[in-house]
Amino acid sequence: MADRINLGVFASGGGTNFQSIIDNCEAGTIDARVAVLISNREDAGALERAARHDIPALVLPVGKDLSDEFHEADAHHVEILHEHGVDLVCLAGYMRRIGSAVLEAFEHAVLNIHPALLPSFPGVHGQRDAAEYGVKVSGATVHIADKEFDRGPIVIQAAVPVLPGDDEDRLGARILVQEHRIYPQAIQWFAEGRLRVDGRRVFLDPPSRGSFKAQEPGVIISPPLEIEQEA
Repeated sequence: MADRINLGVFASGGGTNFQSIIDNCEAGTIDARVAVLISNREDAGALERAARHDIPALVLPVGKDLSDEFHEADAHHVEILHEHGVDLVCLAGYMRRIGSAVLEAFEHAVLNIHPALLPSFPGVHGQRDAAEYGVKVSGATVHIADKEFDRGPIVIQAAVPVLPGDDEDRLGARILVQEHRIYPQAIQWFAEGRLRVDGRRVFLDPPSRGSFKAQEPGVIISPPLEIEQEA
């Protein structure tokens, strides 16, 4: 295994994407380790997951966007991430805006997972909005976070069909399966130093090892996956 990078994960909820990251780190599927978890909620299920894996975790309320408390938390986030030697920040269901201090300290090194095909359906209800709009295809996006909420350069997307009778929960469950596949892949590409950002475009350098995996029926992932991940 190559030298592992250190991840700083932000999560507000149950933390299934956080668990997917942990599992792939522990399996050696991605060359990374989770160095610290940061949450804004004391009742976040992600905190229990961190405890089970002996991952340092902190709860830091953020306050209203752009308030004094928000800016203080933003600066504190940078301190915590540096203290734990973080190389890459991963937002995993973190339901608050990331501040400019973190974005500047980790330029092009903050990843976010969103349950829709950005730039369509940004915001906290991507699955519901897609289902209610009547689109025929939805999915998940990993992008590099920047100051424009849910607008950063796209690293990888997975598209799934929207089926008759789908609602937020049914569509969301199918999208979540793909989130757990594409997020570890994006992290591995970063760990290998293969992601290059030019304006709004993210370019992926060719692999030095491995090969693309076959697409599963009904799902399109672009760029294609290269790694086998934990189920």
